[in-house]
Amino acid sequence: MRITLKPIFHRDAHCVGIFFEYNRELIAYTKKIAKVKYSSTQRCFYVLQKPETCTNLYAYFRKKNHYVDYSALSGFKLPEKKTKPKPKSQKVVNANDLNQEGRNRLKQYYNYLHGKRYSQSTLATYCSFVLKFEHYTKKEPLALVLTDFNRFIEDEIAAKQFSISTHRQCISALKHYVALFNIELQEDLNHLRPKRNKSLPSVLSLQEVLRILQATKNLKHRFIFALLYSSGLRIGEALSLRVSDLNIERRQIFIHRSKGRKDRVVILADTILPLLYNYLNIYQPRHFLIEGRSGYAYQASSVRASLKRAVLRAKITKTVTPHTLRHSFATHLLETGVDLRYIQELLGHSKPETTMIYTHVSRKQLLQIKSPLDSALQQLNQQGYDTKKVSLSGNINL
Repeated sequence: MRITLKPIFHRDAHCVGIFFEYNRELIAYTKKIAKVKYSSTQRCFYVLQKPETCTNLYAYFRKKNHYVDYSALSGFKLPEKKTKPKPKSQKVVNANDLNQEGRNRLKQYYNYLHGKRYSQSTLATYCSFVLKFEHYTKKEPLALVLTDFNRFIEDEIAAKQFSISTHRQCISALKHYVALFNIELQEDLNHLRPKRNKSLPSVLSLQEVLRILQATKNLKHRFIFALLYSSGLRIGEALSLRVSDLNIERRQIFIHRSKGRKDRVVILADTILPLLYNYLNIYQPRHFLIEGRSGYAYQASSVRASLKRAVLRAKITKTVTPHTLRHSFATHLLETGVDLRYIQELLGHSKPETTMIYTHVSRKQLLQIKSPLDSALQQLNQQGYDTKKVSLSGNINL
């Protein structure tokens, strides 16, 4: 069997592509290569390009007497990369760094939150903050005073430039700690909680959404992006979908236990059906609608990386994440006249105030507002002044 090795550039990395005609035995043999992957886009197996890659692949395939053509790799060199100095890594604290009493309190805290039925992600986040706090203070709970909490926030959260949302999560975690161990403080910890950022969401235009879809070569990724935008899904919701959650006849998608443990139904767009049928026919998912290699749910990091590449190919300069597609879905619905209450239901927001933010980025309402400068020049024009003379591009002669 003839095997051809070629240099390819895939997923922002230089790789060696392994090309051969379809053969089940050879496919199984190739899959045994360490860290080998398959690319649907390149239609080949590949490994990262290293100085020893060509020699190792040649020797590996020659064991089975395959003919290996590596002429395309002759003289191929990796471009030199400028090495950036690595930032000093922060010390990772784990439970073994605590004494026995600290570990017992951490376990109590976990059980306390678990009893309140918090999600696993919330449990992990809150326990990580309490672990750091226990390691920082090294005090019994009843010996703690407000100053200990202040210093921890200043040294471990604010000084290390964690985001506002992380800072707020930390305060929430510590409030549960105070409640669990009946710690009496002179003042509630709420005064340490910073105000939430009131930044407006980034929104794509309809043309930009289409450009991203057109720039996405991989069928699976194009389907994911179209699904996120057409149904307004969170990335976690899309990757948790099962094939049985689709109701094609009613054009609906059932979302199970989303944020806040809520179920909801969202729309399945008519225009996505040809893409959906094509995707189902090619990938044939069994359990999860969007499956990874071994039948598990697809990784969100792969979606983000692919979207980043598609945005670059589409020549869009703004920052775009999977959640940007959800923001764009809501904004475009609002601009077409859909009632805010229906948008709230489709997005799964608990409070209407959360959905109200899209009224600030909707162009429909903004375009109806006239600038006072436009009004002033329009008045001059109505009073008989020559339009050319009042043009701001030159001198104004009244």
